Amino acid sequence: MSKFFGWFKKDKPAPVDDKPTPQAEPSIPATEENESTVATPETTAPALAPEAITEVETTTADITPEPEPEPEPEPEPEPEPEPEPEPEPEPEPEPEPEPEPEPEPEPTSKTGFFARLKQSLSRTSSNIGSGIASLFRGKKIDDELFEELETQLLVADVGINTTGTIIQQLTEGAKRGQLRDGDALYGLLKTQMAGMLEGVSRPLDVNSASGPFVILMVGVNGVGKTTTIGKLAKQFQQQGKSVMLAAGDTFRAAAVEQLQTWGERNKIQVVAQHTGADSASVIFDALQSAKSRNVDILIADTAGRLQNKDNLMEELKKIVRVMKKIDPEAPHEIMLTLDAGTGQNAISQARLFNQAVGLTGLCLTKLDGTAKGGVIFALADQFSLPIRYIGVGEGIDDLRPFDGPQFVDALFAEKD
Repeated sequence: MSKFFGWFKKDKPAPVDDKPTPQAEPSIPATEENESTVATPETTAPALAPEAITEVETTTADITPEPEPEPEPEPEPEPEPEPEPEPEPEPEPEPEPEPEPEPEPEPTSKTGFFARLKQSLSRTSSNIGSGIASLFRGKKIDDELFEELETQLLVADVGINTTGTIIQQLTEGAKRGQLRDGDALYGLLKTQMAGMLEGVSRPLDVNSASGPFVILMVGVNGVGKTTTIGKLAKQFQQQGKSVMLAAGDTFRAAAVEQLQTWGERNKIQVVAQHTGADSASVIFDALQSAKSRNVDILIADTAGRLQNKDNLMEELKKIVRVMKKIDPEAPHEIMLTLDAGTGQNAISQARLFNQAVGLTGLCLTKLDGTAKGGVIFALADQFSLPIRYIGVGEGIDDLRPFDGPQFVDALFAEKD
């Protein structure tokens, strides 16, 4: 084979005669190999043809109307860039609701509080005020009318002494001929009772001290003393004052925890020690801390175990003495918290605490849940102590500076 191919190569370049070389026949046996070899030169030309054809075919294929390049899917009309959602016309900034003319806080709150006060005093008012109005209308002035009035005042817990004072003044007015009928008597009663509260309507001024203004809160357990402290602290804070609390009721763990809860809620520092610690020591530490930190107001809680009243009163006296070692003017306010629902019992409490530490103000709570609110007139008549605050509900704003004329107006207001 190799010889044959060598020969084939030699013959290929020479100018070949059309006649094949006669020597080739005898030397090459007729084998299938030869046949295929001979066939090779014969197919050489055609072999190129397929390639050419292929090229042609390819060319043709290329030329073949390129399967009409699938009409390049007309580039899906680039989804017309969704018209950029016309920047949603920025919701025309809702015309900033013209800042509602800030509800003039004063008038609004006053009106709101008066309505709540009137509602809170409804039970007391059924005995005094609007309740008495029906007693006077269309009646002539006589002893029977005065007796009925006296009964109404006593039921409202105005107290025997104060009721006697009121009846006496009304009787003198009738004798002088100033009163012609029941309506005139009713008008004089309202004026007289408003006068009783006018002298004790003195708000607490916490700006009068050179250092921390110290408020010592006293009162028996259960009157709302600790809650009142929390509400006062929040109100002073809202007025821009810095406040500190002293947990001086060391005999009740609940009182300390309650005060600490108020402190955490309003970010107010609370000075406290373990249960059973010396109350005077706690308050002494608190006053020193308040002075060093330039705190505006220090409110100190105290125990209220009236069953051990002698020990309690001695403890309060000790607290006052200890405070004066740091600030001779402290405490600047000794405020007694009273539950209006205790009625005449509030009178005995006021007398007891006043004798022990010399009260400078009162706070009357829970007026909204009692018909004994008349005790406020007895307190004013017998002690002439400023009534600093009254509580007519659970909310912080339901503890309000006392306003005598407003209180009487709400008490005597006609029912809706």
